[in-house]
Amino acid sequence: MALRNQVFIWIGLLLALVLSLWVFRGILLPFVVGAALAYLLNPLVNQLQKWRFNRAWATVVVLFSVLTVVISLFFMFVPLIGQQIVGLIQRLPGYVGDLQALAAAWSPEINAWLGPERAAQLQTSLNDLTRQALGFIATLPAELVNIGLTGAAVVGFTVLAPVVAFYLLLDWEGMVRGIDDLLPKQHKGEVKGVLREIDKSMAGVIRGQGSVLLLDAAFYATAMSLIGLNYGLAVGLIAGLFSFVPFVGFALGLGLSVGIALVQYAPNWWMIVLVAGVYFFWQFIEGNVLYPKLVGSSININPVWMMFALLGLGAIFGFVGLLLAVPMAAIASVLVRYGVRKYKESSLYLGVRRRAPGDDAAS
Repeated sequence: MALRNQVFIWIGLLLALVLSLWVFRGILLPFVVGAALAYLLNPLVNQLQKWRFNRAWATVVVLFSVLTVVISLFFMFVPLIGQQIVGLIQRLPGYVGDLQALAAAWSPEINAWLGPERAAQLQTSLNDLTRQALGFIATLPAELVNIGLTGAAVVGFTVLAPVVAFYLLLDWEGMVRGIDDLLPKQHKGEVKGVLREIDKSMAGVIRGQGSVLLLDAAFYATAMSLIGLNYGLAVGLIAGLFSFVPFVGFALGLGLSVGIALVQYAPNWWMIVLVAGVYFFWQFIEGNVLYPKLVGSSININPVWMMFALLGLGAIFGFVGLLLAVPMAAIASVLVRYGVRKYKESSLYLGVRRRAPGDDAAS
């Protein structure tokens, strides 16, 4: 009965948390980003404390340094990036028309290669994809407004998120002690073990995968710009920043880059192959070098579960849900693995009844 009550209590707390997130989803963005920033910077603050800084000064130094770097990069690159992204959005319908013209010019060769029936199916698929892409481009400004990326929201976010991060960093040790005091004494060791697994998984998500995402964006943007691809900086950044969704960043960047390269370089096939080769080369580096070194096995989330979490939480909570999806999926993965372990240790799985202390004496 006691176990059943505990299960009901935890389920009730989980439902209350989800309901609170849904009710306050419109104001959560700066708090979510501030909490992620605090979690990311806490090891640096701890290191400064080891060097005889007090907690307040360590927090000020770390946060001020990071904000200085971010603001400097913002003023250096954002005008150019914004110009390229706006130009790319305006030019995309033209690129689509140019690709359709190329397809029409190559239609005899395509018909001879695939056959009339398959060529017609390919043309239909390309037309459907074109309509979807143009529809997405047409609704993009409205979607940005819907997720709150208006001028007032951006100003509020840039002011409030660092303030949230500052106060969380300042009281981080107190919050950890408070959580530790609230843990049930009988199961404190076991619960702390689960929390350590969650912390390891969250570190892999926010620190490890965040580092991979930034490296992806930097490499793709630099490589496409050096090749001379039109809007290469914007396309590379889009590919890198969408790489937190499994395979989506790679597929989106590859599709955009090869499509632009076909219009820009055809019939120079070597340049088109070079553009595609950059993506396949970096995908190999990411999978075999970056992820094992920076992320390792700490996340251990199935890509299908990751995409489900992104779509589900995005549909419920909007843009905030997209930010919460990956860390929430990491936490859920840890809890599911813990539940499976406990199930396999239980009499329900083993098929035996645990012996009570007086059973031996009675027999």
